[in-house]
Amino acid sequence: MGKFVIQKKSNGLYYFTLNINGRVILNSEGYTSISGCHNGIEAVKLNSKNDSSYKLGMARNGKYYFYIKSSNGQIIATSELYDTKITIENDINKIKECGLTAHVYEKNN
Repeated sequence: MGKFVIQKKSNGLYYFTLNINGRVILNSEGYTSISGCHNGIEAVKLNSKNDSSYKLGMARNGKYYFYIKSSNGQIIATSELYDTKITIENDINKIKECGLTAHVYEKNN
């Protein structure tokens, strides 16, 4: 089961993570308002089933990552780093399975 967790950080911005089976799969960019953060989550949900929304990349350290883009081309959320492309594919499939139905939780600081 997946869940989105919203948290306000010390810099005053709101961030969300998508956690699946107790592991963080995606991290958002910072939002100035909690409503903006909720909009970002909705964008992930809407784009979670679309193969074309997922883009792969490679970090400077040689590890892989992926990100989800919205229909307007904006990056919504970025994954953790992975050693292999197979593990990326597994996590993308998990997002496709439960991203749309994941519940949203607001974490109090």
